[in-house]
Amino acid sequence: MPRRSALLLPLALGLLAGCGVVAQKSSADGIASSESPGSAAESIQGRWWTWAASESESTNPVADTTGEFCDRNQPEDVWFLAGTFGGTVQRTCRLPAGRAVVFPLVNLVASEAQCEEFMIAAKGRAVLDGKPVTSERMEDDDVAVTGVAGNPLTGEDGTDTFYACGLWARLQPLQPGRHELTIRGSSGGFRVGVDYTLIVGTAQQA
Repeated sequence: MPRRSALLLPLALGLLAGCGVVAQKSSADGIASSESPGSAAESIQGRWWTWAASESESTNPVADTTGEFCDRNQPEDVWFLAGTFGGTVQRTCRLPAGRAVVFPLVNLVASEAQCEEFMIAAKGRAVLDGKPVTSERMEDDDVAVTGVAGNPLTGEDGTDTFYACGLWARLQPLQPGRHELTIRGSSGGFRVGVDYTLIVGTAQQA
């Protein structure tokens, strides 16, 4: 099936299945957590990919160059951020208070053999407000991805099963206000990056 592979995350996000390695909170960042609502390691990839495939190219959050489409089809329990199809963009994204944030640094849906090769070279980092964010590897995932016609990931309407893999990050809900998030990921010659300005609303605005 035609698809534009290897996204960085809004993770990637997209959501869960398989044997992802659970990130531990690091004393260096105090940010990342595996306990975020709606982001258990066994389902995060499938949900993120379905979210990313839920819009056609013109309004797709992965193809977005400004952040104006970052709120499309967001679930109620988590907020996904997207990467790119290659290259680096700057986005401004407004999100409600109280949402865990999930995104891939670099990720792929493909065959098991392709994922194994991809993960050997996979590298990534994320920095939130000047502090490094803990990342985790997710592999060995058979995920069901549901897309709409014309989406730039699967290209088709309907549900298919893929093997998913990637480097992911998960954040506890951010404090209201402005935050700067830098995401970089790569595997071989494929490189992605997003410089996010995240504007988190107050509980009254949610």
